[in-house]
Amino acid sequence: MSVLDEVQATVTRVSERASPWVVGIGSRIRGSGFVLEAGRVVTNAHNLRGDEVTVHLPSGRTERGRVVGVDPDGDLAVLAVDTDGAPAAGWGDGAAVAPGRAVFGVAALPEGRTRITVGLVSAVGRAFRGPGGRRIGGSIEHTAPLAPGSSGGPLVDAEGLLLGINTNRVGDAFYLALPADDALRDRLAALARGESTDRPRLGVAVAPAFVARRLRRSVGLPDRDGVLVRGVEEGSPAAAAGIREGDLIVAVGGRPVTDADDLLDALAGAAFPVEVRLVRGAEELAVSAGAAEAGGEK
Repeated sequence: MSVLDEVQATVTRVSERASPWVVGIGSRIRGSGFVLEAGRVVTNAHNLRGDEVTVHLPSGRTERGRVVGVDPDGDLAVLAVDTDGAPAAGWGDGAAVAPGRAVFGVAALPEGRTRITVGLVSAVGRAFRGPGGRRIGGSIEHTAPLAPGSSGGPLVDAEGLLLGINTNRVGDAFYLALPADDALRDRLAALARGESTDRPRLGVAVAPAFVARRLRRSVGLPDRDGVLVRGVEEGSPAAAAGIREGDLIVAVGGRPVTDADDLLDALAGAAFPVEVRLVRGAEELAVSAGAAEAGGEK
């Protein structure tokens, strides 16, 4: 068998095995998704326009889906919809993907058809900003071309098994997929049950690190890594802990904080109440803060 014959056979196999569980999202297919289990479909949160959405099924039927769980920071959503007997996605090992591996992008087209594209994994452990501006790490970077309407669709291996969820475009030729690992599987199962994925927050607005350095220098204080508090939400855990505008947050839960991403990561991994270390002028102090549900501030 020639190399071309092998490629053709592989693409055919991928199409036959993955297409039965790939769906389209939106009346004009603005995104894709896949069947998680009977009655549940996964897509990107940025594909949603309200609590209900049209879902194009592999059978060619269209149904109205209802959002049962959404994680805006992770760009994930699970919809409740009649999946019309479509099988659930077959899971591969997204945690074991390495550069150089051949991968296939699968996206929905009208009337239950799919588009299959081929590429290679170019990098792993990549990060990007989600719809809410938060950093999403650990992503698979690949070169399988993705046309508009592909986001939320699967990245699969040569056996048609799920390796990731295509989510973000990088430049003109590279794409990022959330890896289909145990952590993702657990998150999707929680969303499918309607469980909240709200992340804890302090209730502070912060300034970039360079602003903190410039301000400290202007008043004769030494440079110090941290994030500058430029506002405190009334009634928030930060307010209750006595955190003030102008404080420099340097650590949360024992983890050093040098920028807003560090602060978000530290809060996400903290057990509350959590110790927050501050620099106020030349004085360093520690306060204890409880947790609030996620919102527009950190």
